[in-house]
Amino acid sequence: MSSQVLAPRFDPTTVPDRELPVAPSAGLATAGFRSAKYSPREWQENNSATLQRALTDHQHAQRVLRASRALSAEAAAGTQDAQSRGTLLLGARLQDVHSRRTELQRGAERLQAETELLQDHKRRLEKALLTTDLPLTISTDNLTCRENRFGPDLVQDPVEEELLKEVELIRNVQALLKKTLQQAVDQIRLNREAKQTLELDWSDKHEAYILDDQCGRYGNRSTDTQHHPSSARLHDQVCDERAWLKFTQVNLEEAERQYRCSVSLRELCDRVLQETAEDLRAQCAVVDQSFNQRCLELSQAKNQLELQLQRVLDEIGSQERNISTLQQAVYDKDTPLRVAQSRLHYRAQRPNMELCRDQPQISLESEVEQISGSVGVLQQQLSEARQSLAQLEESRLMLEKNISCKTNSLFIDRDKCLTHRTRYPTVLTLSGY
Repeated sequence: MSSQVLAPRFDPTTVPDRELPVAPSAGLATAGFRSAKYSPREWQENNSATLQRALTDHQHAQRVLRASRALSAEAAAGTQDAQSRGTLLLGARLQDVHSRRTELQRGAERLQAETELLQDHKRRLEKALLTTDLPLTISTDNLTCRENRFGPDLVQDPVEEELLKEVELIRNVQALLKKTLQQAVDQIRLNREAKQTLELDWSDKHEAYILDDQCGRYGNRSTDTQHHPSSARLHDQVCDERAWLKFTQVNLEEAERQYRCSVSLRELCDRVLQETAEDLRAQCAVVDQSFNQRCLELSQAKNQLELQLQRVLDEIGSQERNISTLQQAVYDKDTPLRVAQSRLHYRAQRPNMELCRDQPQISLESEVEQISGSVGVLQQQLSEARQSLAQLEESRLMLEKNISCKTNSLFIDRDKCLTHRTRYPTVLTLSGY
């Protein structure tokens, strides 16, 4: 470097006149050779200055070299430390991301399993709701069939009251099942939304994990690195670590809340299905018991009516025979009456004093009176017998009508309603299984 430094040429015009060296005159022989020459003193000074400048530059270069080596070493050490620290922080970050990603995956899987269980309960609710149509059809059909009763049996008895209670209970159960089913549908939607949020967060963390893992694998010997001058610039959408942790924690807490709500709803579904099925079967048993009791009452009443009808029929036969006997008795009195009246008629033709009221006349008169009285009594008794027979016939018709009514009621309650009620679903079917 010093060899490249040129010493300034000496310019005599810049030196004051009093300082100009006075050279001894060499005569005309040296004329024209002194104008561009330096003096030894100047040469010496120039050489000293050059040496001094070179020494200074050498020393400065040594200092710069030492500083450069120290700075390079320090920069290399700092770069290595920063890179090592960055690698360690990336590793720690990978562990954090992996931990959060695992929590998100577990939460999503847990919600998925819970959603599947809730879907099973939803299907049970749908099946149970569909099953209640059969009991409702049976109850309404029973009520419709019992409208075909007639006469005194068309009564609002305990059976009809229990059937009306059963219809109301079934409608209440259907309303409850529909409400619970809608809650299950809404909860399944909320579970899926929470699961989707966890999956999106998991997907972001999975992608971030891959990128951070790739960054952690970069080293000074990596061949696929390149300059990205704008990569160190802070972006507007970058969040801090606290917000990052809070975001995932909020998602996990929301998923946990929906999980607990889903578990509670499943327990509610179990209780609703079990209790409604038991209530329906209990009411069905009450209705069946009322039907059996009513059929027993109808059977007993029908037996009593049939027994009484048999008695009335027997009495009708006896009364008809009695009437025949009375008629025959009246008919039998006709001949003696004609005989007595003929005797009196012909004896009334006796002449003069022979027409006396003798003992035969008195006897004949008494006989006619007796026979006429007997005939009157017999005819009155015959009238009463005929009236009694008419009453017995009315009783027979009434009894036969009541027996027909009881037979019809028994057919409706026992042969139609109770037979139809044998198709009533079991507790398991009503529970949605």
